Amino acid sequence: MLAAVLLLPLSVQALDRVQFLIGTNPGGGYDQTARSLAQAMIDAGVAQSATFDYKGGAGGTIALAHFVGNHRSERNTFLVTGAVMVGAIVQNRPPASLAQATPIARLFYEYNVFAVPPSSPIRTMRDVIDMLKRDPASVKWGGGSRGSVDQISIAQIARIAGVNPMRINYLPFQGGGEVSAAIVGDHVTIGTSGWNELAPLIRAGKLRAIAITAPERVAGNPTPTLREQGVDVEISNWRGVYGAPGLSAEQRRTLTRAVTLAVRQKSWIEALVTNGWTPALLTGPDFDQFVDSEHTRIESAMRDAGLIK
Repeated sequence: MLAAVLLLPLSVQALDRVQFLIGTNPGGGYDQTARSLAQAMIDAGVAQSATFDYKGGAGGTIALAHFVGNHRSERNTFLVTGAVMVGAIVQNRPPASLAQATPIARLFYEYNVFAVPPSSPIRTMRDVIDMLKRDPASVKWGGGSRGSVDQISIAQIARIAGVNPMRINYLPFQGGGEVSAAIVGDHVTIGTSGWNELAPLIRAGKLRAIAITAPERVAGNPTPTLREQGVDVEISNWRGVYGAPGLSAEQRRTLTRAVTLAVRQKSWIEALVTNGWTPALLTGPDFDQFVDSEHTRIESAMRDAGLIK
């Protein structure tokens, strides 16, 4: 590994400081992604230090607009992105788009978990569906921004329950940290976010997990899937990074090589295990095509769920 680093072009080793722009408040999944990647880049020797800037709101599109408008041609700045931001773009049609920034890499997939306070009488997702059928407004859902994977999965559950998704009582939050606080504080009936965001409170007994959106049980995680409970919903989230608008082809390659080296580091591999992230590195034209396909997939899922026309 050391030899590989030494053979890299000087430009890869010259990132004295990397900056991460994060479209949620501190403590959420985007923040965890940025901090884990930053540490791995430092471990790989492709960065000396890192800074983090937070501009939460609107599913990350506020950060996207700031990134596009204020960081042009900055060769050391990353925007953390993912399926949530794509969903917000599809639903809200903001003036700024990911097409204006420079695609670098998809990093990993993760699955969402649904959780309730320990005192809740809810034990399974079938209990929630029964409540929905009796009175959709009686179930107060907490999740990420409107148009997020969180809201899409809830809308799909409502469809299975025979409930119009437009009748769902959904409270959007700016990140997993706020969702966690809302569930613990009993401000919502049930909440959902990425496993890694809720896992510390689940392990501490402050939340009780009732379902995960994975196709099958995740290794080391006893949470039953939705499908196990007769709810045919499976959905994943992904996270990645973009570079600033206006980068040259060589600058894009430099950032891509830096990320590729970082995800080989022990600290990154440990972060994947700890957070329940499934590695899914994708770079270059393949990543470009993937993001295009995500726009199509998420728009179709939102339309099918009744979230957009």
